[in-house]
Amino acid sequence: MSSVEERGEVGVAAAPGSSSGGLGVVAVGTALEAVVGGPSMQEEVSIRRGEGLGPESDPDEPPPKKRMRLPEGESGKLEERLYSVLCCTVCLDLPKASVYQCTNGHLMCAGCFIHLLADSRLKEEQATCPNCRCEISKSLCCRNLAVEKAVSELPTDCPFCLKQFPRSSLERHQREECQDRVTQCKYKRIGCPWKGPFHELPAHEEECCHPTKTGTELMGILGEMDQSHSRELTLYNSIFSLLCYEKIGFTGRLEVQFRPYRTDDFITRLYYETPRFTVLNQTWVLKARVNDSERNPNLSCKRTLSFQLILKSKVNSAIECSFLLLKGPYDDVRIKPVIHHHAFSNDTNETDYVPLPITDSVECNKLLAAKNINLRLFIFQIQK
Repeated sequence: MSSVEERGEVGVAAAPGSSSGGLGVVAVGTALEAVVGGPSMQEEVSIRRGEGLGPESDPDEPPPKKRMRLPEGESGKLEERLYSVLCCTVCLDLPKASVYQCTNGHLMCAGCFIHLLADSRLKEEQATCPNCRCEISKSLCCRNLAVEKAVSELPTDCPFCLKQFPRSSLERHQREECQDRVTQCKYKRIGCPWKGPFHELPAHEEECCHPTKTGTELMGILGEMDQSHSRELTLYNSIFSLLCYEKIGFTGRLEVQFRPYRTDDFITRLYYETPRFTVLNQTWVLKARVNDSERNPNLSCKRTLSFQLILKSKVNSAIECSFLLLKGPYDDVRIKPVIHHHAFSNDTNETDYVPLPITDSVECNKLLAAKNINLRLFIFQIQK
């Protein structure tokens, strides 16, 4: 015991010195270790700090996991790095719907993919991938469902409240949940022009003056509404009246197929023509052209299609007909029904070119990108 006390006194005596204080603590730890047989104080501190004792510490515990640290220049968000990986190779934006890929895996959004196919049709060239120049077509390219799912889970900012949401739920948030979405007053049908954020709607509707307007003040607004409804009603009444005719013909089970051709001019122009088909015991042909035979329609962002109906049979007397074109049974193009009238004879066997009633240039690109344009023709013969 005397030797232990002497060692302890030596350790304590060395404590007051600044440079020897650490040595004193170490000496105390060494002395206690020699008596008790336990670890020194430094080893206890290292254990508390999480420093392992090596393979001899505990053979049953797994080794501590190491955290991978990114360099300071590469510490951006994962979403920002994925944008450049999953973006469309044409518009350099994240796809909003379907994603197509070429045979080498380069990604294209549905709009750019259809636009490339339409441009190749107008220029009479083979469509190629903008990155690797391999051939692309609807048969060679396929959808990438994994990328579509990954893009739908990436966060994006709501344009109204500027909060981030997954792309898959952003549409529902903008339509139902966002308190800053632009909305209209419920009295807009009687002329209230107010538009504003949704959270201000209750306060506006309490102060809106349109519910207190007199009937005379509302007559003008209701008259404009009646005009728009009457135009739609006239169209549907005309279609129902045509269905009452005795002689009605349409293209049967198979829709009319417009096939692409080129003119014999020095600068060739694209046009479409159908094979001859029989309706109402007469032979007919349909022709169509792009942008009214514009010289370079591929340089224009706005694209339209117009068509004409041609009677190929010889007739003894004039045939007065009404006709309209609708989309085929398996197409997704949107066409508004428009009724046209013409009196066909041997001298006037062609109608003027009339615009195909598609909604916008996107629908036109869908038709141009297809191998054939499939539509359904209805002809109603007017009895004299």
